[in-house]
Amino acid sequence: MRPPRRYEYVDNGAEIYVDSFATIRREADLSGVPADAEKLAVRMIHGSGQVDLATDLDIHPDLVTKARAALNAGAPILCDATMVATGVTRGRLPASNQVLCFLGDEKVPALARDWGTTRTAAAVSLWEPHLDGAVAAVGNAPTALFHLLEMILDGTPRPAAIVGCPVGFIGAAESKRALASFRDDHGIDIPYVTVRGRRGGSAMTSSALNALAQEKE
Repeated sequence: MRPPRRYEYVDNGAEIYVDSFATIRREADLSGVPADAEKLAVRMIHGSGQVDLATDLDIHPDLVTKARAALNAGAPILCDATMVATGVTRGRLPASNQVLCFLGDEKVPALARDWGTTRTAAAVSLWEPHLDGAVAAVGNAPTALFHLLEMILDGTPRPAAIVGCPVGFIGAAESKRALASFRDDHGIDIPYVTVRGRRGGSAMTSSALNALAQEKE
């Protein structure tokens, strides 16, 4: 049984959904966001609850076009963390795309120990057979984003796009700067979205993936 109502609040799911996005558009400054990435920005703000996120977003001009084309063609989504994978709304995926996370693979602990790195970074190494043309998403560990960039520099197949939004105080801002400057530093141009600074996380990353998966808000 529903408990007695003691607070005044909106509890209509559809109304909450519509009003949330309307509130974001009223309060956020989206003027610096590429036109085709507005819904992406709105969803990332929705996933974080922070309207000032818009000014920290760094979105490659080809991100939406290339990521959506890859997903429409059936490309998998590769996630660094289970929480990112869980946050992807399967009903929005255009081609019943695989959503893969290898953090629980039995090979990961030994790889992490042998390489002297985090398990999340070690798990990214298992992306290689799936990486060509995929959408890669890092929403947790900065080490995973650094490891992905190092793999690409070492000649691994390249993803179609990277959602790189690791969160934290050690390495998060630095890993995202490395992603944003990857083309200038190494001549490799991979569309991406990232958020400057320490902010990021699984909810923000899966929100970006959901926006890329489908134009409909």
